[in-house]
Amino acid sequence: MKKFYGDFTLGIIGGGQLGRMLIQSAIDFNIDVHVLDPSDHAPCKDVAHQFTRGSLTDFDTVYRFGQDCDLITIEIENVNTEALKKLRDMGKQVWPQPEVIELVQDKVVQKKFYRDNGIPTSPFYEVQSREDVINHIDFVPMVNKLAREGYDGRGVQLIRRPEEISKAFDKPGLLEKLIDFEREISVIVARNVRGETASFPPVELAFHPEANLVEFLFSPASLKEDIDQKARKIALTVIEKLKMTGLLAVEMFVTREGEVLVNEIAPRPHNSGHQTIESNVTSQYEQHLRAILDLPLGDTGMIIPSAMVNLLGEEGHSGDVYIEGMEKVMAVAGTHVHLYGKKETKPFRKMGHVTITDNDMDSLRKKANFVKENLKIKTNG
Repeated sequence: MKKFYGDFTLGIIGGGQLGRMLIQSAIDFNIDVHVLDPSDHAPCKDVAHQFTRGSLTDFDTVYRFGQDCDLITIEIENVNTEALKKLRDMGKQVWPQPEVIELVQDKVVQKKFYRDNGIPTSPFYEVQSREDVINHIDFVPMVNKLAREGYDGRGVQLIRRPEEISKAFDKPGLLEKLIDFEREISVIVARNVRGETASFPPVELAFHPEANLVEFLFSPASLKEDIDQKARKIALTVIEKLKMTGLLAVEMFVTREGEVLVNEIAPRPHNSGHQTIESNVTSQYEQHLRAILDLPLGDTGMIIPSAMVNLLGEEGHSGDVYIEGMEKVMAVAGTHVHLYGKKETKPFRKMGHVTITDNDMDSLRKKANFVKENLKIKTNG
């Protein structure tokens, strides 16, 4: 890397909470961070060295933004990849590669990548319309996913019985066999420019039944050693097959028969890695920076077991933020509250998270439930 301290500018496409926490890590490296986001109230706005308001999907906006940066990365996949390719052609570093982002933008392309590269995943069909879904009614129970623009639990429909087929999307997408899994896990891996790789320990996820968002996370996942190693190996295989530079979250199912199947991937810091800030030697955010800056990858070892609770906007509350129960939660040993700086809440919006550290897993679970029951994101009304 030719430049580093002070005169090195990192551009982040997207100004949400992931970008905010990436900036917090980049401060340790004395890197100037420029951010592009469409919202004047983006979580990154007041912590970035320079903030640009603009569309992430508009070619000219992304291209102009990137010209003032030495290196461009993302914190969301819904970006204009053609602009990123042109920036790369003019000599800018762009990590992860635009081709990887394009693959992840389309769930059909993503799923075919797994199949074509021998990466274990659930059986699937490509569909173009609701009529196609109806023609595969014998595939029930199944999951209907939009090919594009599904994000944060949106664009996913469970179809458990034939009479629910009317819930299917009338757009291009996927039908995946509904897996009777024992647990859902995530493994975050990294690969730097020179091709060195590292994996974080698998974590276990529990999802909100309505919002389809991660509600709890426990680290480490309660896996047998052979399943743990299998999951890490699969995740490393995915990033190596992609030849990707950066950080990759690989979400997987562990079946009752001991199979490990890849569900989806995200080529950026991820909700399933927030707890690494407090509980691992290297956080996922520092690891992403190390990878894209082509520095040696950090130690991913766990310092202490942890749980993470997502703070979602309460149902029935939309408007200015009021936080209830902060003192109760902060009185619990090992709690670390992260608020994302969002000015307005709405039902199921990600407003922050709490990491709890404790050497006893039973105690962690009790504390995580206490946080969930007592820390609420509401409105003044």
